[in-house]
Amino acid sequence: MSAKSELKYLSERQVDEIVIAQAEDNAAWEEPISVRRESSITMSLPPQLATRAAFLARLHKVPSVEEWLKNIIKERIDFEEAAFAGLKQSLGGKSSS
Repeated sequence: MSAKSELKYLSERQVDEIVIAQAEDNAAWEEPISVRRESSITMSLPPQLATRAAFLARLHKVPSVEEWLKNIIKERIDFEEAAFAGLKQSLGGKSSS
């Protein structure tokens, strides 16, 4: 059994003890890695539209208007992608007839 597979069976306390024991030992650590956060898009809404969205989010008992809008946008994108795939498939079928 490799050392990596043994680690998944350690308790959180055991892992903490190992990390603390090796904290000052540079040989125990791999090279640092860089992680870039995906950029997000910021949008502004006209006040009247934001108010309407906030009302609907509360009506649907969604914790935040941002979460409600994210769900609505995802649903719409899924719908549009399905419609596009269907159109593409129907156009592909007509050209081969």
